[in-house]
Amino acid sequence: MTEAAGRTGTEGRGTDRAEAAQTLREVFDAHELEWKEIEDGVFTVVLPGEKKLQTPCRFDVGSHALGVHAFVARRPDENHERVYRWLLERNLKMYGVAFAVDHMGDIYLDGRLPLSSVTPEEMDRLLGAVLSYADESFNTILELGFATSIRKEWAWRKARGESTKNLEAFRGWLEKDEDPSPASPSTPR
Repeated sequence: MTEAAGRTGTEGRGTDRAEAAQTLREVFDAHELEWKEIEDGVFTVVLPGEKKLQTPCRFDVGSHALGVHAFVARRPDENHERVYRWLLERNLKMYGVAFAVDHMGDIYLDGRLPLSSVTPEEMDRLLGAVLSYADESFNTILELGFATSIRKEWAWRKARGESTKNLEAFRGWLEKDEDPSPASPSTPR
């Protein structure tokens, strides 16, 4: 008898919806995550990060599959094609979820897995993947899709003597923009 069959009592049946939902509750608690069950089998979870401080997620336990949806960033202000191409290239190397955009152009991580994969070990791996992909991609998405806004915020803060701590990840290219090199076209020769 397989482990899944032992859990459900039916040879080869796999995990049912109630068992999958209970596994998620236990995993979220074990990781001390902030979560709510907003309706039967539908969970909202907040994953804490470093670059992206919080990644809001939704886990939907369906009849046959677990849906995973995590918000990464709003629709880029600029360079849409470059941002979306970068995301698609990243999709080739990802586990369990892939980057997607909604009808507004907002960026998500999205996945669908069979209920038989809802085990504590697999959910740990999936949560780690979602957190890693959201956190590791966040600054690149901002650099590619929001550079003009970041430059304006940097200039505004510098002009007023405000802290630029929240823009620290972008300091290198922002300071380079402030001090044009001697070979730049705007500098007289």
